[in-house]
This record gives sequence, C-alpha cells and structure tokens, in this order.
Amino acid sequence: MTAPGLPMTVPSEGLPARVRIHEVGARDGLQNEKTAVPTEVKAEFVRRLADAGLTTIEATSFVHPKWVPQLADAEQLFPQVADLPVDLPVLVPNERGLDRALALGARRVAVFASATESFAKANLNRTVDEALAMFEPVVSRAKAERVHVRGYLSMCFGDPWEGPVPVPQVVRVCRALLDTGCDELSLGDTIGVATPGHVTSLLTALNAEGVPTGALGVHFHDTYGQALANTLAALRHGVTTVDASAGGLGGCPYAKSATGNLATEDLVWMLQGLGIDTGVDLGRLVATSVWMAEQLGRPSPSRTVRALSHQEQ
Repeated sequence: MTAPGLPMTVPSEGLPARVRIHEVGARDGLQNEKTAVPTEVKAEFVRRLADAGLTTIEATSFVHPKWVPQLADAEQLFPQVADLPVDLPVLVPNERGLDRALALGARRVAVFASATESFAKANLNRTVDEALAMFEPVVSRAKAERVHVRGYLSMCFGDPWEGPVPVPQVVRVCRALLDTGCDELSLGDTIGVATPGHVTSLLTALNAEGVPTGALGVHFHDTYGQALANTLAALRHGVTTVDASAGGLGGCPYAKSATGNLATEDLVWMLQGLGIDTGVDLGRLVATSVWMAEQLGRPSPSRTVRALSHQEQ
C-alpha cells in the first residue's frame, strides 16, 4: 500500500511551475484496439478524464474508417462530449476530415506529418513534402475559421526502417509545419527510442532555427523505459506541454515496434513529486483508468495505476 502524503513534494530548480497535459488516451490510446469499443464507452471515458481535471483531451480522429476502424464513430462520439468545459482536439488527415470536424463544431484540430520518408509512405502514402503540401490548405482553412491547429510530427528520434533520424531533418519538417500555420507542434518519439541527451539536442536545434519552446509539446512512448526521463529533459529545457495516455494505452498501427504511450498517471506522479501543478486529481484519474481497463478486459500497463489500485503486478 502507498502511505498518505506520497509522493513527497521536493521541487527541483529550473522546472516549470505548471505543465499542461495533452491527454491522448481516447484517441491514440484506443485506435489500436482490435475489438470495437462502444461509442458510449468512449464518451464516458472522455467525461471521466475531464472530471479528473484534464483540460485538453484528444477526442477522436476524422480519418477514413478504412484506415482506423476503431475511430469510425467520430460523428457519433463528438456530439456526446462537445459540451464538456475542456479543449477537445481532433485529428484531421485532409480537407474532407476538416469538413467533417468543422461541421460538428470542433475548435481544435491536428494534422499528422512524418520526419521520415518511410513512415510518411506507410502512414500517408505520400512523401514528406507531398504530405506537407496536402496539409497547407487544411491548415489555411482551419486558421481562416479561427480554429487552433496542432502539428504532430512522428519519428523525430528514430525510425524502424531508417534507423537514426538526423536532427536537421527533423528541424526542417518542424519549421515547415510552423510556416504552414500550425499553432503548436508535438514532437513524437513514435517507437520510444529517444534518450534525454537526444531530446535536449533536438530542442536546442529547433530553438536555433527560430522555433520557440513555447510552441512545442513532447510525445514519448515508453518502449525502452525512457519516457519519464525524456520528459524531464524536455521540462528542463522549458517545455510545458506533455502528451500522455491514461493508463498507458496506445501504440501505432503503422509502426509495429511502437508500444504504449507514456502513462498519464506515471507522469502526474512524477510532476506531483516535483511540485509541478497539473490540475489533475490523481485518484480520480487512476479510477478512470481502472474502469477503462475493465472495459478492455485487461489490466492497465501503468505502474502508478497498478500501485495505487493494488492490481496484480
């Protein structure tokens, strides 16, 4: 059992006072599930995440159902959660996806690019530059509608086909996404191979090319157990937006070596110990992930969820 008052708060110099968690469990976390999750369960998941204090909850993706069958119910799901007092970003792969999202009143959208040619081909069936060209009218139209646009960039630290990804290559695509009009970027460690020095190097290189730290978020997978260490490196650099998935759900349908996202509960535990405010009620969040694990029929991979809910290790 965990004693009351833990984790003990011991602040560390050079870290932000507050971190915004960009919760991706309802979209990135569920998109790989083989069995269809009922729309009502997804909606309840989003509502419980909001009740736990998360203020940015990625709700769904307006991709063609052929590519991500789990998210084929975007039109049915979004109206069920649209009244929540939180930001509900959705993914839009193209102008058709944007049309669908705008028709339902979405005010925050995201496009998803790749830093490598191999993943751009696997994920979007385009080259990197062709994908960027496809996003230009999407971002332009969204901004004309005063909609916030996030740019996801996959394979920032390594690629399963190409191996190491040169930092200048990542910087070029990041700069292009910002120049297209994206309000913020999420740097994705899609297969979880980043290490803290690599994270710092990329962030420093981005700053040198005029990409402000305030426009950056980080999205780490925990394949090699490095997600929290990498997050701490990003926080020390000044990053204040961190993507995480409740219960550690998720992977990537186009990169088979990708395992789960950084668990939101593990992130909150670390941030609480550092005295960093998130606005999240850890107890409610753990209860939400335990509930979701029951819906999926398996225990949560999050270490914090298991520790605080006393699930079998």
